[in-house]
Amino acid sequence: MAVMTSRAVTLRPSGASFGNVETFGKRWNNPFLGNKSKNILKPGESTRKIFGVKVRAGATRNRESARKSKSQQGEKGKQQQRQQEKKQPTNQALTPQQKVANLIRFSQDETLLFDPRSADPTCTNSSHNDSRDSSFSSRSDNNEASREPIRCIYAFPNEYTVGICSLGYQLVWAYLSSRPSVHVTRMFTDAHDPFPRNPNLLGFSFSWELDYVNVLNILEDLGIPVRSEERLESGSTCFVFGGGAVLSANPEPFADFFDVILMGDGEELLGSFMDAFEACVSGGGGEGGSDSSSSSSSGSSRRLEILSALAQVPGVYVPLLYRVEYHSPTGPIANVSLVQLPAGSMLPAAPPVVERQTYRGKQLATSTVVSPRMAWEGIYMVEVVRSCPEVCRFCLASYSSLPFRPAALEDHLIPAIERGLQVTNRIGLLGASVTQHPQFDALLSYLLQPHMKDIRLSIASVRTNTVTAKLSAALAQSGTRSLTIAVESGSERLRRVVNKKLDSADIIAAGVNAQEGGLSGLKLYGMVGLPSETDADVAATVGMMRELRKAAPRLKLTLGCSTFVPKAHTPFQWQPVQPAAEGRLRLLEKEMRKEGVEFRPESYKWSVWQAVLSRGDRRLSRLLQRAREFGGSQGSFGRAFKEMRGLVPPPEYYAFRQVDESEVLPWSHLSGSLPVAVLRQHAAEAATHFISTGSTDS
Repeated sequence: MAVMTSRAVTLRPSGASFGNVETFGKRWNNPFLGNKSKNILKPGESTRKIFGVKVRAGATRNRESARKSKSQQGEKGKQQQRQQEKKQPTNQALTPQQKVANLIRFSQDETLLFDPRSADPTCTNSSHNDSRDSSFSSRSDNNEASREPIRCIYAFPNEYTVGICSLGYQLVWAYLSSRPSVHVTRMFTDAHDPFPRNPNLLGFSFSWELDYVNVLNILEDLGIPVRSEERLESGSTCFVFGGGAVLSANPEPFADFFDVILMGDGEELLGSFMDAFEACVSGGGGEGGSDSSSSSSSGSSRRLEILSALAQVPGVYVPLLYRVEYHSPTGPIANVSLVQLPAGSMLPAAPPVVERQTYRGKQLATSTVVSPRMAWEGIYMVEVVRSCPEVCRFCLASYSSLPFRPAALEDHLIPAIERGLQVTNRIGLLGASVTQHPQFDALLSYLLQPHMKDIRLSIASVRTNTVTAKLSAALAQSGTRSLTIAVESGSERLRRVVNKKLDSADIIAAGVNAQEGGLSGLKLYGMVGLPSETDADVAATVGMMRELRKAAPRLKLTLGCSTFVPKAHTPFQWQPVQPAAEGRLRLLEKEMRKEGVEFRPESYKWSVWQAVLSRGDRRLSRLLQRAREFGGSQGSFGRAFKEMRGLVPPPEYYAFRQVDESEVLPWSHLSGSLPVAVLRQHAAEAATHFISTGSTDS
């Protein structure tokens, strides 16, 4: 996905509504923290105001003088306004009117980098030229102006400051807003546009498992039945679709809540899905209607007809059309098959396996909106690479998005960064392994030009053996104080198990180069509980941090550590969570304190629940609803499992069990980037590095 037009547009707080697939990794595990920047573009200006200095679009910028001349009075006013906003009631206490007022206020600070088709929600035609990125597939015809607009609510099930930072959310919103036949309403837990009457579509960008509570809250608040089968029975005319990190690997625990799940890259999927949906609506039966209206066989039949048609689109998964059978209520899956359609039905059957869609273009994602209210304030994000060439065997980000694709440097990355610099001086380079772009040195040289000395540069991920003094100096010059690398373990044997092609010498060299380049901190990501891990492997991690402390004594060292969680479509999807991981986290905390290293562990107990969801099946949907009623805490999950004992497998079944490779997995009808046979081969290669529990080899 790419910026749809180079023209920046400032969203105005009018009655117009604008609607809205992932960034990377966990909810707050994002590198774009630290120093802030402000975007103070004013609506209606013929010239843009960059950090207080008016410049023509595309004109050469003197950022140093711009920074010094930034309006102090305007900044003070914004700070006072935000102080006042802190006194507002919590999200639970906000009324719909307050949430609408919030989004109007938040919109005033947004700078758009795309051209919405229409600012009038009742308008179905536009005088704008088609500025949609060519990477989006769309077959819309010229009859859009004569149709009723599709009324779509696009939601991020968390607060605005988090959701507006999601690059996937930004891109879907921009695409739908640029489509003349769609009227899109944005929705967050603390802010939303005025809702359309009888929406046709409700979409979710689903990036964090525990946000499912907010997904169900939103459905209930809108008066939409929570479960897809309930919407079918009632003849509901609102269709619920979803995409994002949570749904891209194993959507099955949440499948009963969605009518449609988009599997794969948005560039390939979004246009095709919308084309198909519009064709269904224009064919009749899509004229709105209320969820509170009486159920009718005709409404249910029409809904099933639309779902069957959508299932023909490659990458569109309609869970209701698939039946899961179990050996027993608490036993393994026996079979996943297609639902038998009504006798005499002329409806097309869904495909037996839903094929994930992969975009292979050279224009990757860039921000479509910049705002000082973003969690990473005023940042313009550029996706430099997609997937990772290293393919660590536990890594969903690598395996779910193969093959590795770098963005074109001259034709895409540099022009995209130039557009971003028209609205902010804070640039974030995204990707699972940014520094492995084949032209990264050229990109870095471009960013180190003298006239760019005021850019604040953040890099999402840096491969350890690419950390050079030049890179460290560039980051230090841009105001970055620390660097993050993923090492997984201090044990070379364990790194071979996970396919982390990294020597201990590379890790030490990274610390030395970071210190030499002028950085003040280095954060390392590690993991406990990896397959075949022993106490000796954990001791090797302690030794690695001790060596690093001696080699780079001026660096502030931080070790972030998580517990291994098996992920779908990876070679370790059959492996269990290791109960010993909890004690090893405590051991590392004790040893890091001795070494003067800051230790940031992730909760072992939450990792266990994440594993339950990661390998869960549809039986969990009822349990998730019950856990939500109990409050959605760790204790709520335990209480729900206890109450439903005998109806669903215990949590140990999902988290702590070594799964046989012949077993039918919950996601067996959903293809990954690689065939299962290849995953088995990679798992077998990992096992060649396993050792017996009693060995001390590391």
